[in-house]
Amino acid sequence: MSKKFSLKDHLFNPKKVNYLADLIKKAYSDFQGEAFSKGVLSEFPKLELKQRIDHMEKMLKQYLPDDYEASIDILLNSLPPELDPTKVDDDFGDFIFAPLSEFVAQNGCDAKNYELSIKALKEMTKRFSVEGSIRYFINKFPQKTHRVMLELAQSDNYHQRRLASEGSRLKLPWAQKIVWEANDLIPILDQLYFDKTRYVTRSVANSMNDISKVDPRLALRTLKRWRNSGKQNKKEMHFIQKHSLRTLLKSGNVEALELFGFTDPSHIHIETLMVDKNVKMNQKLHFSFRLKTKDSKLGKIRVEYAIHFLKSNGKLSDKVFKIQELDCDKKTIEFKKFQSFKAMTTRKHYSGKHEIAILVNGKELARQPFKLLP
Repeated sequence: MSKKFSLKDHLFNPKKVNYLADLIKKAYSDFQGEAFSKGVLSEFPKLELKQRIDHMEKMLKQYLPDDYEASIDILLNSLPPELDPTKVDDDFGDFIFAPLSEFVAQNGCDAKNYELSIKALKEMTKRFSVEGSIRYFINKFPQKTHRVMLELAQSDNYHQRRLASEGSRLKLPWAQKIVWEANDLIPILDQLYFDKTRYVTRSVANSMNDISKVDPRLALRTLKRWRNSGKQNKKEMHFIQKHSLRTLLKSGNVEALELFGFTDPSHIHIETLMVDKNVKMNQKLHFSFRLKTKDSKLGKIRVEYAIHFLKSNGKLSDKVFKIQELDCDKKTIEFKKFQSFKAMTTRKHYSGKHEIAILVNGKELARQPFKLLP
């Protein structure tokens, strides 16, 4: 039986730790590489991924000089060559360098060391994104760091440009919240939406998706302005809009749907919705339905289904899944799908009455109950 994949062990393991220790040793001959690696690895079995980064930062502090400026000089000199500047996507870097930027955040986020720390983060992000670390500086020095992010947005290095958008996201996963509000991000994103690098534009779209959750009108207004500017090619602008508005589209926001041509589906009805009456845990729920219209064609449609999952408190909580988007020239179209109820780490299933609903262009057109059995 094959060993279960462990992300934390894949990213942080003896080989990676020794690699980092060797790099630092070459830049700082007094560095006790073996003791550092031993101290790091001895704690790994009981630590999760983010905890391993925090632990390594503490070990760096223990084995580097007490003088912050000297330590930063060592870390910068230990960095490997920067990531390939000719790539345009999927070049996130090596996680083993995450503790370095965490060292900067924990030890150099103050007025005295601000300029040195920002300089260090600018270099480190060319090896591994420092999006989480820069947020310490956003929160402690919001105005000064806003100017830094505007400068990064115009950098020749696309990793630095991405940092401007990714580091300032309102809802960045695994990271602390920031004091900035949605409006503070627009001047930064205004410099980046016409970037030629997908690694950057995807980050811009993720940031705009975050904004759409707190200020939908601002997100929609900004995206329309970007589209009308003509600065980004149509294909990439479509990607940015679609990725930016994915949450609003799933929630049935009318303005977001209309932006992509999905209009009122009142001319469409569901002729039949067939759903398994019962489904066992770890098995699949099968369902089928037929969309029909009295018009000559169904038109441009976004077809989704929502599972209203039973929660532990007896209430239902829905999650929307996209089936297909199409411009249909038929009067009728049939769909056959299934939903897996396999055990998940992100959602616990509870036996009992659930419901499934079919949505077209954001509107619910049919709903049926079913039972999830133990």
